[in-house]
Amino acid sequence: MRRTGTRWSAARQWVGQEWAEVRRSVRSACEEAGPERDTLVQSLKAAGAAILAWALCGWWFQAPMALLAPWTAIAMVGSTVYQSLRTGAQQFAIIALGTVWASGAMALTRDQSMAAMLLTLPFMMLLGNYRRFGSQGIYGATTALFVITAGVSSTSTVGHRLLETLIGAVIGLLVNALVLPPVHLRSVRDRLGRVAQETADLLDAMADGLREEDGLEGAEGWYLRATRLTVSLQDVSDARRWAMEGSRWNPGGRLRRTGPKPPPFAEDMRWGRVCTRVLAVARTLAGIREDPELSRPSPDFFRQLSDVLAHAAVICVRETELLTSAEPDTPRDDREAATGEARAGLDALTEIFRRQEGTAAAVGGELLLEVRQLVTELDSA
Repeated sequence: MRRTGTRWSAARQWVGQEWAEVRRSVRSACEEAGPERDTLVQSLKAAGAAILAWALCGWWFQAPMALLAPWTAIAMVGSTVYQSLRTGAQQFAIIALGTVWASGAMALTRDQSMAAMLLTLPFMMLLGNYRRFGSQGIYGATTALFVITAGVSSTSTVGHRLLETLIGAVIGLLVNALVLPPVHLRSVRDRLGRVAQETADLLDAMADGLREEDGLEGAEGWYLRATRLTVSLQDVSDARRWAMEGSRWNPGGRLRRTGPKPPPFAEDMRWGRVCTRVLAVARTLAGIREDPELSRPSPDFFRQLSDVLAHAAVICVRETELLTSAEPDTPRDDREAATGEARAGLDALTEIFRRQEGTAAAVGGELLLEVRQLVTELDSA
């Protein structure tokens, strides 16, 4: 019963966290420019392209397989205009091949759906893994399924299906290129700012926890949060790729206000090292709590470590403001002051460390080394 209750509690906590993230994303999309709003715009564009393709093929032309037009249009609205152009050729090729192959299989089997699937799906699934088709390979098999379930095979029908696929591809490409074309230059700065803020929140939580009587009670949770920073770093990497790709063949570079240029790539590497140091500190604290044979450093050591982590959190907050503020002079001055306080705190922590003995000295030395390197990385901007 206790285990069941723990599982239900964990499930409720997970649902609560997911709901909080959804609310935060919706609020961010409505209130400010950023990745959430970009996602909202791209989603609405894909929906609009599909509706337009259906209106043209299904409502106006009364095409026999009008579903292929909105299906293709949705897939064509990619993260960048260049991506739409690049994947458009792959997608049209695999969709056209799936249409022709499935139609041929239907004609050969005299419109027997099961037999046509046996002749079509194994081949199309294998062909979909051909690297030249990239991530678009799956569309061949799914398109073939649409064609087979329609149950009609003739030369004119195949021509209609190819035409509808082409119409959907053209509509999706034009919508993505001409309606608020994605530029993504701002995304790198936004996502780096998010990494800095998440790091600040985690450091602040660690600092607060170490001041309590059982300071390591939340160590496992800190470690889990530190591992999730790698997801945010991957988001930065994706945004960097989108920023480079988004400027190619994109009319939005001249038609839309793009804002300031992204921070240099060296900032991505620096924040990767910062997150690595935070993860190392969290892992060490979690290890101390889990291993009863290790002697813990003195309470004075943990209190001073808490102060240093709090100063590091302030530095991360100032870094966030530097990335997002239109007037970064004040955050830069505050950052320098916070860095000086962190350095002074490290000196005090070193003095306390010298009074540790035995395994407490070994554990304290590891924490001192990681925190010192963390502050050094934060100060290298």
